Amino acid sequence: MDEIVNEPLVACQKRRYTVEEYLAMEKESTEKHEYFQGEIFAMSGATFNHNLIFSNVFGLLFSKLKGSTCIPFGSDMRMNIPENTLFTYPDISVYCNEIKHLSEDEDTILQPTVIIEILSPSTKNYDRGKKFKLYKDIPSLKEYIMIDSESVSVEAYYVNDEKNWLLTEYKEISDTLTLVSMGFNIALSDIYKYVNFKA
Repeated sequence: MDEIVNEPLVACQKRRYTVEEYLAMEKESTEKHEYFQGEIFAMSGATFNHNLIFSNVFGLLFSKLKGSTCIPFGSDMRMNIPENTLFTYPDISVYCNEIKHLSEDEDTILQPTVIIEILSPSTKNYDRGKKFKLYKDIPSLKEYIMIDSESVSVEAYYVNDEKNWLLTEYKEISDTLTLVSMGFNIALSDIYKYVNFKA
């Protein structure tokens, strides 16, 4: 996702907004915002490495999912979790079979199968903690993958048949990420292609 302004999250306004008010404001806004339980949170742009990793991963997913019933979306696609009210814009989300739209807003979709977040210094604690907890409320979600933008590091969670989330970590550029629910692999060397880290 695009970077959240400050960590922990800082609300744009003190008053609480309805979902209808948030959606109306978002349609008119030139910037993206998250919504959670009546509060609205501003989001800012991403770093060069973040955008490069996004391009690499999205391109790979688009190619591998071609011809399937699954479609990848980028960070301009708004997602809602009715179970806890969160509206957000994951960096990459994959939706399979029939795409379900929010009844109040056709530009908001529901029930992703896979969510991928690209971590940055200002978002990594949120993405690993509170946001992952909220994502776990999505009944359709099978995998949650976090890709670090400052080092070679991928944390991949997969929910098993017992509804337990299992973690696999990838720390070497020679590793290969397995997307269990999608049935294919992606090399970390392709995820981090052209990415240079600061010494």
